Amino acid sequence: MTRPKIYLFGDSITEESFSLGGWGASLANHFSRTADVVLRGYSGYNTRWVLKVLDKVFPTSSQGGGGDNETEVAPIALTIFFGANDASLSDRCSAFQHVPLHEYKDNLKAIVSFFKKRWSTTHILLITPPPIDEDARLRYPYVENPLGLPERTNEAAGEYSRACIAVAAQCRIPVIDLWTKMQQFPDWRKHYLSDGLHLTQSGNQIVFEEVIAKLREEALVLESMQVDLPLIADIDPNDPIKSFLYQELE
Repeated sequence: MTRPKIYLFGDSITEESFSLGGWGASLANHFSRTADVVLRGYSGYNTRWVLKVLDKVFPTSSQGGGGDNETEVAPIALTIFFGANDASLSDRCSAFQHVPLHEYKDNLKAIVSFFKKRWSTTHILLITPPPIDEDARLRYPYVENPLGLPERTNEAAGEYSRACIAVAAQCRIPVIDLWTKMQQFPDWRKHYLSDGLHLTQSGNQIVFEEVIAKLREEALVLESMQVDLPLIADIDPNDPIKSFLYQELE
């Protein structure tokens, strides 16, 4: 049998998700015998940029050089996690990453539409940008900041988060409101954010738990998914090979 795939598509918060304690690594561990978790994270990218490269990031079988008889297997799930860079302020040091709010919504809808047309059976899950700690953004600048002002604000992140939620409703797909979820914890700035934007291990754990919860709502439950080979507990110690022969018949 072909092991199903779960794609993680996003910016640096997705790219870093396979680091120690990352939410992507936790997903890979969670589904270790049932699905392959595939990382497609692009640090610094916004929705305008990724729209230009969707076909390169997710080439069809023919684009990838496959034969005429090769059929593409749709992933069982896909997370789309963009907006933190789009929400960079247009008059601050990361202005080159800024995407106006109306365009962000249109881009996000176009991205979702791309995948819905490509993989009609795939469960698509949107994730909003996280909240922003503006003081920490001043302490950990990514580029020169001559104005001495944060390039992102929590207010702007909230606007893009609400836009993401609106797109999910329009597209009739589930969404994780990370911006709101994280701020429910009193000390969220230090507890969940490492530099005012990116996630600590605790922040990563929140994303992992929320993704698992949403997948469960979509009936993607680990306990009901088939493992690709017999578990050690299911192998007869008196005749181990019998288990593998049975697997071949399936």
